[in-house]
Amino acid sequence: MAAFTLAHLSDPHLPPMPAARLRDLAGKRALGYLNWTRNRHKVHRREVLDALVADLQAQAPDQIAVTGDLVNLALDAEFAPARAWLESVGAADRVTVIPGNHDAYVRATRHRFAEAWGDYLRGDEAPDGDVAFPLLRRRGPLALISASSAVPTPPLMATGWLGRSQLDRLEHMLAGLAAAQAFRVLLVHHPLRSDSRFKRLTDSADLLALLQRHGVELVLHGHDHVHSTIWIDGPKGKIPVVGVPSASAIAHGRYPAAAYNLFSIEREGDAWRCEQTVRGVDDALRVREVRQARLS
Repeated sequence: MAAFTLAHLSDPHLPPMPAARLRDLAGKRALGYLNWTRNRHKVHRREVLDALVADLQAQAPDQIAVTGDLVNLALDAEFAPARAWLESVGAADRVTVIPGNHDAYVRATRHRFAEAWGDYLRGDEAPDGDVAFPLLRRRGPLALISASSAVPTPPLMATGWLGRSQLDRLEHMLAGLAAAQAFRVLLVHHPLRSDSRFKRLTDSADLLALLQRHGVELVLHGHDHVHSTIWIDGPKGKIPVVGVPSASAIAHGRYPAAAYNLFSIEREGDAWRCEQTVRGVDDALRVREVRQARLS
């Protein structure tokens, strides 16, 4: 049987941002809009994102995971273009999306992402309209488990939170998958470990303890806009936790240019074999292989 391929990209922060009305720019959005107009619009470029997605599609992955931050200020006008972009990436059964903190930027539109992108989020057995996390999608040998750490936060904060109710449901879901011969992939926007109290997952200790009890084969996240791989404790060994740069960014400061991960997954005897290929954009907007690694 051929290996199953899973592509992973994150944080497209879709440019250009629609024009904002003055009444939309209260509170946290005012600072975010100022940051976008002064700095971030120079970094997040549509031609970069388009080049990356074209290369990803040329690889013909079986499934694509997008780990959040499709929009910037969660303006009402941002969600329809984000939906159109998702449709250009692939059909809802081949693209799995979770929200990031920018998708739930303020309380007024914190649920708009679920309304606009519902069929890209919804689990296989969830009723129409139900986007209660965690969600489960079975795709080939994969069990894609979507968690949401996207919550509105005060100005200058970009923290995430799962909450006790979601963690309890996640534990129940993982317990139910224990007997299945599935390659379990947890999708969450925030990294599981962070040195920044302004950007961290506030209940990461609870999630780490849960994964130590039940395990998954792979965790994918975004948020930090950098390449990263860490290893956390699972019940049968170490679990790889992999992050990826923003899918629309040019290289700037300590942040690398846009890239995506491609995972080749297949059963090998009683174990799983997972190989990672990183592909990234260069200064000429060509997408090239950056490196390969075997994760299991």
